[in-house]
Amino acid sequence: MNIVLAIILGLLFGFTLQKIGAANPQKIINMLRLKDFHLMKAILLGIGISSLLLFVLINIGVVGSSNLSVKASYAGVIIGGAILGLGWAIAGFCPGTGIVAAGAGRKDALFFILGGLLGAFVFTLLYASLKATFLFADLGGKATIAATGNEKFVTLFPSMPGIAIAGGVAIILIGIAWMLPEKK
Repeated sequence: MNIVLAIILGLLFGFTLQKIGAANPQKIINMLRLKDFHLMKAILLGIGISSLLLFVLINIGVVGSSNLSVKASYAGVIIGGAILGLGWAIAGFCPGTGIVAAGAGRKDALFFILGGLLGAFVFTLLYASLKATFLFADLGGKATIAATGNEKFVTLFPSMPGIAIAGGVAIILIGIAWMLPEKK
């Protein structure tokens, strides 16, 4: 049943990405150049609403906090994120939008996906020699900004309810999305 739900949610997410124009690399590049804020508005609104909904569902007991996973911080994650951002800016695709664009028939997205798979393959081959380097040095462990009810993770603001912090962040993101113009 979980795989069926994942497929349905994936299809809905891909459909939404296509409808808002995230499969168009020029729209992504214009967003990154701060020329067109349409995608940025959609992203901020999506993060704000989904964060708020997640913490409401945790708070009322519909979603268990044991389902949340916090990844540890490593120098390699920061470097990898910078490489991903550079690739995103050059290609106009991130992994999710590249798949959606390929599904929509964009040939350039296929090259992007192949490049990503090649990079993952090379990393897999090099992993054994990289795992003892500074790239995997722990930068502070696993921490969350808001209390989730899962005691495995350090909470940066333990005295404040998670729903209050998540709600505040969500409202700020939704407010920014609301105030951004469509185009510069």
